[in-house]
Amino acid sequence: MPRNEPTEVTDGWDGERSPRRRKAVRYGVPVAVAGVAAATIGLVPAFAGGSPDLPKISAQDLIAKVAKSDVQQLSGTVRVTTDLGLPSLPGAGSGAGGFGGAPGGGEKGGDDASAAPQKKLMELASGAHTLRVAVDGPDKQRVSIVDKAAEYSLVHHGKELWAYDSGSNTAVRSTAPDSRSGKEHRAPEGLPKDLKGATPQDLAKQALEAAGDTTSVTVDGTAKVAGRDAYQLLIKPKQTGSTVGSIRVAVDAETGTPLKFTLTPKSGGAAAVDVGFTNVDFAKPAASTFDFTPPKGAKVVDGDKERATAQRGHGKDAPSRKELAKDMGGMNVIGKGWTSIATIKGEGSGLPSGKDKGEGAGGDAAKFLDSIGEKANGSFGSGRFFSTRLVNALVTDNGTVYVGAVDKQSLINAANAAK
Repeated sequence: MPRNEPTEVTDGWDGERSPRRRKAVRYGVPVAVAGVAAATIGLVPAFAGGSPDLPKISAQDLIAKVAKSDVQQLSGTVRVTTDLGLPSLPGAGSGAGGFGGAPGGGEKGGDDASAAPQKKLMELASGAHTLRVAVDGPDKQRVSIVDKAAEYSLVHHGKELWAYDSGSNTAVRSTAPDSRSGKEHRAPEGLPKDLKGATPQDLAKQALEAAGDTTSVTVDGTAKVAGRDAYQLLIKPKQTGSTVGSIRVAVDAETGTPLKFTLTPKSGGAAAVDVGFTNVDFAKPAASTFDFTPPKGAKVVDGDKERATAQRGHGKDAPSRKELAKDMGGMNVIGKGWTSIATIKGEGSGLPSGKDKGEGAGGDAAKFLDSIGEKANGSFGSGRFFSTRLVNALVTDNGTVYVGAVDKQSLINAANAAK
């Protein structure tokens, strides 16, 4: 059968989405994709064998196939790797570390913290990891992060949510909110949104929603992923200032489920974010998969009680919604599509400058910032430019921040325009 030839789709495949919806996704999703790349994970490629011969399909039809896919049950293994080119911070070590924290299990700062889902999310922001996943509808999910020396699991079963860290032998039990019936799913409390949405399916849907007049979407051949036949959907920004080179999504030919998500920077080299199954099974997982009993001798923490205590303790000092809204009033997003830039207005002296390079904390901070950033100048004045392989930031001397998945000149142009 004929292989797929690239078929470009830039606009008009939105179906019956409203103009307001199309505008929202064109502005918002590229920023979301950059955020996922900066804060979450990717999976190592799982190609096996040659490219399969599949019937031709247009980009419009493949996108529709993904949109209609509603797989409720699956299990499998994923290999996670992220290479964002983040600078090493003093005292941070290798970044990820063991799941138990300090060697031998307990983490400095408390075993309870080592079992916190938010901490696991940060550990997945760099390096390579293996995940085992299982899903059976909206009320049964399990994600296990497997390290050489330990394992961390999140288990959601109905109203019960467990987080267990074998390194510290600590389990946190919480009560999930009532699950909704039907097609509308809701993540349980305590499960980080970015970790919950770091599957190939979720990342692919975010990227596809970003397509519009700033994006080229094509079908670029076929592949074998996790032993299954898949079409390859290629997404490329048209805007020259973006640091995103391309996003490649492998779509299961039978079910329409995205099996692999790869984000490659424009600068080339290894993928910055790579999310894909190494094996996957769409059969119903065994019911016992979602059962959890703390091992003998494990420390069991009441997550609901801990959260309530923390809320009471910080209640008097916590800012009100009105105060939070006022604090965020200086944040704005300029531009559109893949070259969107978030700005936060500064009203201070900004980062320590070269004038502060004498003795003391200010001088030490200035020297450190110089080691990970570079000076930037323009009609806006001067500041520092901080770069990764994907997300870059410009911090002016008055403290205003410009950040996005864009190149240095785009940030300088934005700062000059706002002067």
